Amino acid sequence: MPCPAPDPARVASDLTAARHVLEAEAKALAEMSAALGAEFTRALDLLENRLLASEHGRVIVSGMGKSGHIGRKISATLASTGTPSFFVHPAEASHGDLGMITRDDALILLSKSGETPELADIIAYSRRFSIPLIAITEGRGSALGSAADVVLALPVNGEACPLGLAPTTSTTATLAMGDAIAVALLERRGFSASDFKTFHPGGKLGQRLLRVRELMHPLPEAPLIPPETRMADALIVMSAKSFGCVGIVDAAGVLAGIITDGDLRRHMSPDLLEAKAGAVMTASPKTVSPDALAAEALGIMNDLKITSLFAVTPEGNPVGLIHMHDCLRAGVS
Repeated sequence: MPCPAPDPARVASDLTAARHVLEAEAKALAEMSAALGAEFTRALDLLENRLLASEHGRVIVSGMGKSGHIGRKISATLASTGTPSFFVHPAEASHGDLGMITRDDALILLSKSGETPELADIIAYSRRFSIPLIAITEGRGSALGSAADVVLALPVNGEACPLGLAPTTSTTATLAMGDAIAVALLERRGFSASDFKTFHPGGKLGQRLLRVRELMHPLPEAPLIPPETRMADALIVMSAKSFGCVGIVDAAGVLAGIITDGDLRRHMSPDLLEAKAGAVMTASPKTVSPDALAAEALGIMNDLKITSLFAVTPEGNPVGLIHMHDCLRAGVS
């Protein structure tokens, strides 16, 4: 059955509630950003120094309830951007999972109030074994804040929930702080798109980060001939390689030109088969680096309305050929 048009008064009421939440959370993020200072750099130094000191170090994130859900996401973001990390549930930690935390690790503990009782054992464990502890909390003077090596303070704005009870503003701020830590560490290390792909090989993101060299047809699969080749022989190479083109390389091995179906039509004459490839080719063809993203190559082919590109070195030497169908089969778009 078709859905009836909503009541205008209900629409207005719903939008008012939604905008109140979004504006309250945006305000909290703006205040947190403005208040950020040297403690943030201290937190990054602590994490970076601990991870550099041992190849086995990880960032352990923990929190209870909604903070725990946010902690899992922060840990996942850290791990996916090159900072080894995992989440430990504080209640499970008190029943044996403290053994997952080593002296090589660093801790990020999350608690709005800083008085979450389930965190007490992890806090005590970190102090006993000198494991660096970063707190993300509103309570600087709380049990958590007082014990931490660094406190990254959340804004004390109250929740966006009209009852002031459901974690909304505080969890948004906590998540944003975790994202800030992950991205700042990423930038410190010069984490590249290639590094990112290592941790995201699947799905749409992995497809977007594929490189030309991963999809191209390498030599000798790519059709290449010298410029003095008779066009009768060039056509045989074009047909055998099935890419609808052939590249022309000079004596230095540099790609000097390309012959496509369009070039054949433009030079159609009784003497075409006896002509030299160098006389028929289109000089200085568009090429792509083998290290370029496959999405970039696909964009070039779409813009120029062509179906293939030669991949060349900075010196102009061809190392392969990428076809539009290669990109589409791999899910690049």
